[in-house]
Amino acid sequence: MSILIKDLVKCFGTQNAIDSVSFEVKEGEIVGFLGLNGAGKSTTMKIATCYLTPTSGKVKINGLDVTERPEEVKKLIGYLPEHNPLYLDMYVREYLTFSGKVHGLRGSGLTARVDEMIRLCGLTKEQNKKVEALSKGYRQRVGLAQALIHDPKVLILDEPTTGLDPNQIIEIRNLIRSVSKDKTVLFSSHIMQEVQALCDRVVVINNGKLVANDQIESLKLEENKAVIIKVEFSDAPAREGLSVIDGINKVEDMGKGIFRIEADANSDVRPAIFKYASDNNLTLVGMQQEEASMESVFHELTKPSQT
Repeated sequence: MSILIKDLVKCFGTQNAIDSVSFEVKEGEIVGFLGLNGAGKSTTMKIATCYLTPTSGKVKINGLDVTERPEEVKKLIGYLPEHNPLYLDMYVREYLTFSGKVHGLRGSGLTARVDEMIRLCGLTKEQNKKVEALSKGYRQRVGLAQALIHDPKVLILDEPTTGLDPNQIIEIRNLIRSVSKDKTVLFSSHIMQEVQALCDRVVVINNGKLVANDQIESLKLEENKAVIIKVEFSDAPAREGLSVIDGINKVEDMGKGIFRIEADANSDVRPAIFKYASDNNLTLVGMQQEEASMESVFHELTKPSQT
């Protein structure tokens, strides 16, 4: 396994930030790491990248234990923290050259690698600017370039698109996809579209505990206990009439003859809706079943427990 986390515990005083978390990321996988703020995502990533030590449990990168062989582990990892720690007074090319030297690159090999990262990360026009003069999107590109400068086998990205506008998010998403073809990637994000666009599998933690580790489509099927159907009539019926149909749990009147219906996942209420419209001389303009979303799955997995 490229990343192996087994029974990981991290305590800060009396607080368990991570509570017996276990999961694996196989070579070549791109896995989304999800959770609410304070769930323990960044703490887990900091342990995996040797910035924090675990209270107990094991973390291994390509078979190397992060507490026993941290210097060797760091050579295998490219890391972009949530708060991108760049040297603002350095020029882009200067900073990437410095980062390469930190990882032991020298001479023509270093120059070639810097050139490649500038090209790959779309920094050609910005390479002679100071980092402080760059937009947030370009700073994230520089952060990714430094994480990749030593050609690591494992890439760990903590909220790589945070604070970016929609166009910048798409650019960074495409960049991650292009550079991760031959790497193992673990990345956290609050943007579900990013997760669905880049990942097949997600790991979800809540209050320091693992609550899900599965393929996205499997989670959608498992967590969404109801289906959502939007129905539009030419003349709005009474909401109460729809509510009494067997299998319908909730009806929301959205105005202008449009209703949002929540129904049991194991029953198809569409024929009954058609019959209801016919029996009441209503014109059914449209009916559409919404697909289960990653947002709804995430909400179900991380909502407060009812006690």
